[in-house]
Amino acid sequence: MELSSSLKLSSPLSPSITNNLQASSSSYKVKFSNYTSLPKPFLQLDDRSQHLRAQQVSHSSVYLRSFRKRVTAKSGSQQGWDFGRFIKTLYFFNGPPSPLKFVSSVFEKLTNGSTEEPVNEMETTGIILVAGATGGVGRRIVDILRSRGLPVKALVRNEEKARKMLGPDIDLIVADITKENTLVPEKFKGVRKVINAVSVIVGPKEGDTPERQKYNQGVKFFEPEIKGDSPELVEYVGMKNLINAVKDGVGLENGKLIFGVGDNTFKDLPWGALDDVVMGGVSESNFIVDLTGGENSGPTGIFKGNVSTTNNGGFTSVRTKNFPEAEDLSAYDGLELRLKGDGLRYKLIVRTSQDWDTVGYTASFDTSPGQWQSVRLPFASLRPVFRARTKSDAPPFNPGSIISLQLMFSKFEYDGKLNPTFKEGPFELPLSSIRAYNQEPLTPRFVHVGSAGVTRPERPGLDLSKQPPAVRLNKELDFILTYKLKGEDLIRESGIPYAIVRPCALTEEPAGADLIFDQGDNITGKVSRDEVARICIAALESPYALNKTFEVKSTVPFSEPFTVDPENPPPEKDYNEYFKNLKDGITGKEALEQNTVSV
Repeated sequence: MELSSSLKLSSPLSPSITNNLQASSSSYKVKFSNYTSLPKPFLQLDDRSQHLRAQQVSHSSVYLRSFRKRVTAKSGSQQGWDFGRFIKTLYFFNGPPSPLKFVSSVFEKLTNGSTEEPVNEMETTGIILVAGATGGVGRRIVDILRSRGLPVKALVRNEEKARKMLGPDIDLIVADITKENTLVPEKFKGVRKVINAVSVIVGPKEGDTPERQKYNQGVKFFEPEIKGDSPELVEYVGMKNLINAVKDGVGLENGKLIFGVGDNTFKDLPWGALDDVVMGGVSESNFIVDLTGGENSGPTGIFKGNVSTTNNGGFTSVRTKNFPEAEDLSAYDGLELRLKGDGLRYKLIVRTSQDWDTVGYTASFDTSPGQWQSVRLPFASLRPVFRARTKSDAPPFNPGSIISLQLMFSKFEYDGKLNPTFKEGPFELPLSSIRAYNQEPLTPRFVHVGSAGVTRPERPGLDLSKQPPAVRLNKELDFILTYKLKGEDLIRESGIPYAIVRPCALTEEPAGADLIFDQGDNITGKVSRDEVARICIAALESPYALNKTFEVKSTVPFSEPFTVDPENPPPEKDYNEYFKNLKDGITGKEALEQNTVSV
């Protein structure tokens, strides 16, 4: 099926749509010229067509006509029970193995439970990955992180070299960022932050000592050439591979869409009704997609129905089928629901098990009548509930293994409590999206060690004789700075919260000299590798460094060596004092676009 629209469906269509499409084996085209105004009907299938209204696309189109019979209770105070809807519910959720157990489990969820008990807290720690961990800056970063007791993994190509340099007990990922097939996802499990110190290797044409003494003096003192893989492969292709490998683990600044509207797409989920019919009640609900009923006449999902306490009922809900693959949201802090409230209290239930009758991690939320609002439910606030009782010995919530979601409107809360906003009758909750979110203030998740000078080779009007060798020799060095800049752009475009540190010429001098932070890619000078390592680690924890690109050098001229008296070392720096003066959106590319330069 071909979709042509400003609105694209980013997941398979719901069963109600796909069932209608199966009327013919030929190819059909669904055209969304604009999702705010669709022809009625907007989908037609030859002479056997079935019309789908643009404002009501039902998710519960499972037809079991043979079961459309009502079981009538003998008591005059009760109403007939829709046995067919009960069977349809069972089959929608792939037929639980034991219908008796299914009914029993739902019934027990509505009974009064014990008093509240403290629950196990969710773990929030994560691993810091250092890529290029055997390089001059990378190994210093690893040493500092480990000295602070922080969990760290080192991404290296040569295991023997890494263990000799970093220690036999270092946690390694042995892979090559230039080879995508070596970046196996399982290796990056638990990685929440990244410091990338990978760089193309530049060395003297005439060779160097095993300790790279000539290289450590700086490219200013030898005739350089590229050693090993090309700048394009390392700085650009390698960067692309690394970003793809860590993206899910470190997360995106704007969160991750789970359901609904986002960036001209609508991501659907297979919702099915799970009402009190499973225990003899008569409440009924469904979940539809209204293509023009959302904010600004856009699409929205709608959880709607009619709730009744007849036959000892009192709840309605819609639940997704189990996801084909667990949703990993461990990089995020919670779920945000964009909805139009009706003044009632609802529940969101999140499950992390493929089993049917299992703990549901639950949060109740109140809504404001008639208003579109965003409701944030932190993962840390989710309560493990099993059969209406808090399960104090349940495992901590694991956001890395989300299997299904459920929305519920119920007379009951948990542990014997009642919903104070509950009332019988019709209800309607428009829900335009569910997305994972990051708690503010946000800090960088990906810190990259780049290089000063990356925007200068193509900068008009620049006096190259006053520039560092890498700028003058960019072409001879296989466009090293050009590809470094392209790699930076990949980071900025990825959606990952980042910081890009561009050191001037790196030295083996100790940290401690006074520093200059600048933006726009204009400064020249030198800076200690020790200092750059400390700056990178500080950037991971600073909201001031978020999405900033900056250059750094020491105030000490090249001609003067910098030393530190061990008996009287300089005070530790508060790098936030530097970060807080940085501005968004300055990269040095502005000079290229404006055809001007400041030297």
